[in-house]
Amino acid sequence: MPKMSYAAPATIPEAIGLLANAAGLAKVMSGGTDLLVQFRSGRTRPELIVDTKKLPGITGIRVTDDGFVIGAATSGAEIGECAALVQAWPGVVEAANLIGSTQVQGRASLAGNLCNASPAADSVPAMIAARATCVVVGSKGRREVPVEDIVIGPGRTSLARDEFIIAFHLPRRPAHAADAYLRFIPRTEMDIAVVGAGVSVTLDAAGVCTDARVALGAVAPTAVLVPDAAAALIGHTLDEAALAKLDAAARAACKPIDDKRGTIAFRTKVAGVLARRAAAIAFERAGAR
Repeated sequence: MPKMSYAAPATIPEAIGLLANAAGLAKVMSGGTDLLVQFRSGRTRPELIVDTKKLPGITGIRVTDDGFVIGAATSGAEIGECAALVQAWPGVVEAANLIGSTQVQGRASLAGNLCNASPAADSVPAMIAARATCVVVGSKGRREVPVEDIVIGPGRTSLARDEFIIAFHLPRRPAHAADAYLRFIPRTEMDIAVVGAGVSVTLDAAGVCTDARVALGAVAPTAVLVPDAAAALIGHTLDEAALAKLDAAARAACKPIDDKRGTIAFRTKVAGVLARRAAAIAFERAGAR
């Protein structure tokens, strides 16, 4: 078995150089709650672990004129304690705070949850619904990438071997806008989503939806943005006709698998139900603002 090395670089260029020059498999550690479990179980055997915790700006939440900047290694616990973020993006916070247990929340990060590339990752549908983007750095420079473009399949991302995420950007919220995230799990807590649904909406003063994003998790190889589901909401109040179209669009977007945790038929039905419920919560929150 190859010897494993560990590095905790203090600068972004140093981290990029370590990844670019690694002789074998190199892994970036953000929180480590997925990576270390996989290492101990033998699922992955990196020759180099690059711990990003010491990089400047990699943790913490900043409010800017454009919205929020969340450091890639910011823990779920810190995200849940940021009152301004909870107010603006409650669905994203809900999703982030469903990653693992209370203990895990002290380490788990959005970057780790995203780049682990599980189809059932809780934070991903919520971030996609929120139009979140990632700030990615590597030897070719810095680029901003929509969250939905990062994961390309189970366990696979679009990042080059010397690239990693340093921050997430959530846009500023207009008036009468809100989001919500819901998931179905077999147990009451600490389980993997059988289906997840994130919905973000903006309403006018009369309660008519003027903008929407709907994303589903655990129903395809990657989280799925569902434009037809958003179209079912835009231009309407949340009446039964809009909900029925939303439900149908969510179901049509599903390409799930049969496994011990849920059948194709079950996951497809639940996707429609959760999309309805998440939309109702998002509409209620938006209408109260």
